[in-house]
Amino acid sequence: MTGLEGRLYLPSLRASPAATQLDQANVACLPGSPSHAPTSTVAPRSPPAPSFPLHRSQMSHHHHLAAVATIAAALFLLSPPPCAADPDDERCLSHLHQSLTDPSGELKNWTKASFSAPCEGFFSHLQGVTCNNGRVYKLALPGLSLGGTIPPELSNCTNLQSLDLSANTLSGAIPPELSALLNLAVLNLSGNALSGAIPRELASCAYLNVIDLHGNQLSGPIPDELGLLVRLSTFDVSYNRLSGPIPVLLANRTGGGTAAVGTARFNASSFVGNKNLYGYPLPPMRTRGLSVLAIVGIGLGSGLLSLVLSFSAVCLWLRTTDRTATTPGEEGKISQLMPDY
Repeated sequence: MTGLEGRLYLPSLRASPAATQLDQANVACLPGSPSHAPTSTVAPRSPPAPSFPLHRSQMSHHHHLAAVATIAAALFLLSPPPCAADPDDERCLSHLHQSLTDPSGELKNWTKASFSAPCEGFFSHLQGVTCNNGRVYKLALPGLSLGGTIPPELSNCTNLQSLDLSANTLSGAIPPELSALLNLAVLNLSGNALSGAIPRELASCAYLNVIDLHGNQLSGPIPDELGLLVRLSTFDVSYNRLSGPIPVLLANRTGGGTAAVGTARFNASSFVGNKNLYGYPLPPMRTRGLSVLAIVGIGLGSGLLSLVLSFSAVCLWLRTTDRTATTPGEEGKISQLMPDY
């Protein structure tokens, strides 16, 4: 029965060449076969190799990482190390620190070491200092109870565009050397005890938009040259000790040119509190400070003085006449001169 099944099955296998090859291969691999090891016809199986798209993605990823690393290394090598401060800025900040007193300890990080590198790009290591491209761009120290004076060396901060030292107790004069700050747009020194004259040299700072000097002890006239600052939009010198006329160009100018009196840029609040300052927009010198009672008093005083002088003159004339009439030896002469009626 088994042989019959084999006979019936074998013809079907022989009818298929593929089946014949498979059968031969299986027989060759049996333990009892002459050649137990697999022949070169059928290769042994190995782990499947990664497909081509996966290999390409991995290579692209590696190439991307390599490119990023190369660029980062180049930037690190080419970027300059943190450089020291500009010598002018260092000199400016050093002298300012030496001339100021700081009773409240507000400037703790203002040290000699910090002056050598106060800026790193746009970052500042000092309180009140704003940096721009490694240079001191803005200096703002308002309301810190700082005393002392403003040093002329402050003009070494040649990139300075804003200076605010308001609401402190600074004294002394405003250095005319500040005129070297050609980029200065804002100057606020209000609320201190500064004295002396307003430097006419400030007119050299052509970009000035704001000059605020109110609440000091400044004296003398307002320089006419300040009227030439065509960008000036805020000007306040109130409550000082200034004297003389207000420059016409400051009183009457609008938008960089002269205009009618009624369209003045700066009103009276910019000039009040100066006893001897006069001219538009303040009252003129003739009537400034004279009330109606004062004018009446001056008139009455002048009248009384005239009356007293007239009375004194009459009394003196009468006394002189009386002495002449009673002189001895002159009676006969007088009687001879009198007409005989």
